[in-house]
Amino acid sequence: MNEAKLGNAELIAEKLVRDENLSLPIDVLALAQQRDIVVEAKPETARGVSGMLIRSGERYAIAYATNVKSQGFRRFSIAHELGHYFLPGHPDALFKAAYGVHESRAGFGSGDQIELEADHFAAGLLMPSHLFAKEMGKYADGLAAIEKLAETCNTSLTASAIRCARLTDTAVAIVMSVGLSVEYSFASKTIRRLKGYQHLKKGAPLPHDSLTRQFNVTASNVEHAKRDEGQTDLMDWFHTDDEIEATEEVLGLGDYGKTLTVMTADIREEDGDDDDAEVERQWREPKFSYR
Repeated sequence: MNEAKLGNAELIAEKLVRDENLSLPIDVLALAQQRDIVVEAKPETARGVSGMLIRSGERYAIAYATNVKSQGFRRFSIAHELGHYFLPGHPDALFKAAYGVHESRAGFGSGDQIELEADHFAAGLLMPSHLFAKEMGKYADGLAAIEKLAETCNTSLTASAIRCARLTDTAVAIVMSVGLSVEYSFASKTIRRLKGYQHLKKGAPLPHDSLTRQFNVTASNVEHAKRDEGQTDLMDWFHTDDEIEATEEVLGLGDYGKTLTVMTADIREEDGDDDDAEVERQWREPKFSYR
């Protein structure tokens, strides 16, 4: 993947937010309307894709899925299609003629460069760093803060959690899990800089004594969107050289069938240059739906 283009897609979205003097939550429908883009909901019975960008000559329309109830998912789907509209070269790449339909599956689940660029655009549009960071400063770390950020941005918990981990200077890690294994993880740069740190990859087993593993053993905890909180050690999760105590907050995501874990530790960022390639790899790697 061309990581520079992924970062550029996000920057284009953030510049649009600044140029249009937009505020949170970003009104994607109004933004589309200003460009004479018609946005319509697909019937709930229509499944398989998150959205469509439709071209008719010089005019465009967006259709988005409604079978997923999450407003965060729907807004991300619309923002993704706007990415295809705004990003240079996308219309020409997607439409070989003046008329056509492009189907998308938004949510960082695609391995296609052009779809990932639209995903990055959507993240930058809905959670622009200059506005998101300002909101982050209003809250302490942890799941409660992420829930507030999701409410402010009208985005999903998972999207807000990843954005928080990517932008914060504090020690925050998130893990999405199914059953006894990791679906994906994302750690802030403060955690990634810890000595011995190893990225927690898809399919890795959850730490044996972790609250998350104990939580997931009981399926009803996930199904009924229950939550729990306890203490953990970052060494158990990320193989750090030193034992580092952290708060472990666990939330079941209901019929989504997955569990969101948020870990926070009281350590501060060390001096040094961040590994930009690693940042982009982790930002691209999670394959989550914006629930």
